[in-house]
Amino acid sequence: MSEPTEPQPVRYERVSVVEPGDIDDLGHVNNVVYLRWVQDVAWVVLRHEIDYQHPAVLGDQVVARTWVGTARATTFERHTEILRASDRRVLARARSLWCPVNARTGRPRRLDPALNERFYS
Repeated sequence: MSEPTEPQPVRYERVSVVEPGDIDDLGHVNNVVYLRWVQDVAWVVLRHEIDYQHPAVLGDQVVARTWVGTARATTFERHTEILRASDRRVLARARSLWCPVNARTGRPRRLDPALNERFYS
């Protein structure tokens, strides 16, 4: 008899192309742009931690891949990897804490278990 397997987080991806305005004086993508890519695949963020590993340069196509981690009453842990599309090399890794927000009040709301289930397969 096989053991039941834990549900795995679904990974979502968003593709972006490095534009001239993304490049800093050192000739590679500015750190703030990486943070923008992390934010683009997140909700309301309470905290970001980001580790830069390799530079992206003008014309690179990058993939922001994200998945959820630990869920608590009003927060989700979200992981993001920024990869160069051509070779799938990890350029940066981020961990964010984010929360669902009540659209009517603009305030954080408790996590709906049905919402949590949408992020797992």
